[in-house]
Amino acid sequence: MFLPGFRDLVKPQWVTTLEQLKLSGGLPVSELSRRLDASYMAAKQYCEDLKELGYLERSRLPRTEVGRPEILYRLTAKAMALFPQAGVSFSLELLEQVKALFGENAPERLIFQHFQTQQEKWQPKLSKAKSLVEKATLLSALREKEGSFGRCRYDTIHGFRIEEYHHPMQKVYEKYPRAILMEVRMLEQLLGTKVNRKEIPGGKDGPARVDYEVSTLGSP
Repeated sequence: MFLPGFRDLVKPQWVTTLEQLKLSGGLPVSELSRRLDASYMAAKQYCEDLKELGYLERSRLPRTEVGRPEILYRLTAKAMALFPQAGVSFSLELLEQVKALFGENAPERLIFQHFQTQQEKWQPKLSKAKSLVEKATLLSALREKEGSFGRCRYDTIHGFRIEEYHHPMQKVYEKYPRAILMEVRMLEQLLGTKVNRKEIPGGKDGPARVDYEVSTLGSP
């Protein structure tokens, strides 16, 4: 759900509540409390908290027996957006909500956790590469699977580099520019060498892009 590490910043009871309601399509509080192994009042409070944030909607379920109607909770469209791959506007909105809930630095902590998770996922795959160029080429391919669009290039003037023409987190970087440095540090850790990031403006020579210059043996 959203970025890896999101679970570490939100209440785990909220996550499991959303998951149970996603799996079921909606539950009365009595059944939800059983599935969460929580008291009725605790489960109801989780739902009310999420309702206040816009992730749940509440209705009443008529009883077939004598007694009061039960309260039923379902996911809203806002909550449903947590489950597919997050889009840019949703990512920014959620980062702002994380900031409101957990403090000014919470979005950057979440982004940092995202890069840590990526590094841990990619490191074993890159360790099989026989050269730095092969490692960087493999890294570029892994980044494309995450939504980037780029290519590896080499010339005698600029050396070896990864040119990227699209990055799915570009809007996030505009809002949280320190995330750029976090990403560069991740790339350096993965490649085991210095990486110099340059933003190339668009013009007559082509569209705007970002170059990740990879220091190789013999490079200045």
